Amino acid sequence: MIKRLFFFMTFLTLALHAEQLKIISDNFKGDQTKGISIFTGNVKITKGHDELNASKVTIYTDASRKPVKYLAEGAVSFYLVTEMGEKYQGKSQIAIFMPNEKEYQFYKKVDLIRLDDYRRVKGDKVIVNTIAGYSSADSSGDEPVVMIFTLEDKKETKKGSKK
Repeated sequence: MIKRLFFFMTFLTLALHAEQLKIISDNFKGDQTKGISIFTGNVKITKGHDELNASKVTIYTDASRKPVKYLAEGAVSFYLVTEMGEKYQGKSQIAIFMPNEKEYQFYKKVDLIRLDDYRRVKGDKVIVNTIAGYSSADSSGDEPVVMIFTLEDKKETKKGSKK
């Protein structure tokens, strides 16, 4: 038990860069030799403004115990702010974050909203890479990908400004 606690504390200390990473869950299991930490039951992860909630989160680390992949499963909900300051909120059944690539992958019943300009995407697979500025959405089965944009009506703006 003390060895697990030591591993967990070491992991958290190394995971802290400029901001504190805080993980709350009902259960924790870690395997230092494999570089895997598994949190189950009401998992809530916060770092800065970002928040991730799920039934289970598995964190994979490299040889220096730095996180290289976060896998969240079961009733995933999230709020995140990208390096470019874009704010997203959403939900899915599976979410994967690859910190080195700055890539977010969301799977199964994805509902992703960019809060800055209310762009909304619904599908079964949505990928957002904040470094490359790349995003994609796919669906499976009979459900289409749905994208909703809020557009400003230029005619209304011009009419409203005249007196």
